[in-house]
Amino acid sequence: MLIKGYLDGPLVAGESLLARPGFWPNHLLAMCGDGACAERPVPEWFGDDGADVDALSEVLFDPERWPVFRVPAEDGPGAVVIYRNLVGDYGTDYLLTHPDGSRAQQIAGREGDAPGIGLTWHELVRIADNPPAAADGAQDGAVRLLLLLPLLADADLPEAARERITVALTATRAPQDTAATTADHLLAHLERRSRHDPTWESPLSGSRTAGQRSGTP
Repeated sequence: MLIKGYLDGPLVAGESLLARPGFWPNHLLAMCGDGACAERPVPEWFGDDGADVDALSEVLFDPERWPVFRVPAEDGPGAVVIYRNLVGDYGTDYLLTHPDGSRAQQIAGREGDAPGIGLTWHELVRIADNPPAAADGAQDGAVRLLLLLPLLADADLPEAARERITVALTATRAPQDTAATTADHLLAHLERRSRHDPTWESPLSGSRTAGQRSGTP
């Protein structure tokens, strides 16, 4: 697989992994791994267990095959999530893509928190809710929302955000009786962001973006 503007790695389509047990803990528990959550993050928040997580980790973090999760959008920029399995430099890269197929633009890499860069809730929902009918990639709205949730950097969330994330979690096998609490855990990292941080930027607003691993300008 080739992605214009991204020069690293043996990329492979990863969408078939989205329904595998252990995917969502691998993808989302890192949001709570830096002390943002009062409780120790556990895979059971997503309806999985440690064995599920370990088994899928071997696939997700294979240096010979870097899974790519495509989230194209009908009416504007979409996104791509890449598991960058470079030995000694593991991480997750997030790229913006454009409907005309021009070069992708890296906006963030997750080796922890990425302050100052991210999407507003409105931007995140716009991408999640507008999959092109004929494009390759993730089509389900709940899956698309959760794939891009680590990019959320909006401290002024609407009341509906928590419920929307709760519904997305239950749609991807999280236990219904604890999904709302899991949503709170996932959003807890936003409380550490200043509501008036002058360095906060949305890459979709045309402002400056993060340093580019991909080599894009």
